[in-house]
Amino acid sequence: MAPPSLDPDRRATVLQAKLRALVAGRWGQGLARPAVAGTLPGGATLASADRSVGWVLAEERPDRSLGAALAWGEQAGVGELHLLVEGDPAIPARRAACFSPSPAVWAVNGRSLVPAAPGRPAVPAPLPAGAAALAPAIRQAGADAVVEHGALRAEVLGLEVGRVVEAQGWHLEVGVGRHDREAHRMLGGDEDEGSSLARAVAEVRRHRRAGAPAHPANQLARERWLRAVLLRRPELVGARTLVPVDPPEPVVDLRARSVAPALGEDGDGTPVLVVASTGVDPELVPAAADARQAEEGLGMGPLRLVLAVPEGDDHPVTRALAGRLSRPAEVRRVPRDWRRAGMDEGG
Repeated sequence: MAPPSLDPDRRATVLQAKLRALVAGRWGQGLARPAVAGTLPGGATLASADRSVGWVLAEERPDRSLGAALAWGEQAGVGELHLLVEGDPAIPARRAACFSPSPAVWAVNGRSLVPAAPGRPAVPAPLPAGAAALAPAIRQAGADAVVEHGALRAEVLGLEVGRVVEAQGWHLEVGVGRHDREAHRMLGGDEDEGSSLARAVAEVRRHRRAGAPAHPANQLARERWLRAVLLRRPELVGARTLVPVDPPEPVVDLRARSVAPALGEDGDGTPVLVVASTGVDPELVPAAADARQAEEGLGMGPLRLVLAVPEGDDHPVTRALAGRLSRPAEVRRVPRDWRRAGMDEGG
């Protein structure tokens, strides 16, 4: 792995040299040279001179490497795509199988490559009864009680402001994300959990609204904010009902990009999975397809997949990748002022 302390130009040179060596070792020097070389954040790219084959080396965030590789391949016009992954390739290998044709995913093992085995999706964990008993208190404080990957979260328009944890019994820890919860716990105080949560809810609502100045409370987890609006206004994406479901992998950092899926029915009663995203996220299509196969694996049956993005975030590459799925997804634009739609419904 290239040392992260290298300056960007030197690091790019090292990654490109490593990619060329891996390609030459597996496919021969004839494909590695002459070729078209390039870079991606945390990786490198290489295409054969005739663009018939392309390779992407991903050294950072293997779980989010497939989307960037597919987007590069789409824009570069390569035919056969190979993704070479440093670290655990299980997630990109599982997601790659959703596309037709499927890109090949390889695990980098020293100077050689090994075909990557797809990993299993995270198994939903049941919510313990002791944790579930605190859901009414969360709602009484004005927050939504959201169960995700076996944990009960207090959310305000998709932003976590508290979580039920077990420590000598079940109780609610208040805070925006893990670090804020730890700070609240260390500071202590005489305020009861319900009052503390209600105060956090009011503070977040003050910032998490249309037209508010930029603030961490309205910059974090925006895809979940959009999902919270769609749960109240499912007609914005042509659905009749929607309920939140688990993302493919647990969200451990509110600053990290993710997707926010919701399950329901469209206008004619067809089961649909709506996956909300904001900005232009290269991993949206692979992660959404991953979420669909996870839900179908729980016995839901075939699901229509809808990708919900705000106007202006509807990138042509997103549409192209949605069409390359074995079962294509629909990209649905929501109004640019979707935050105001949430306010109209009491958000």
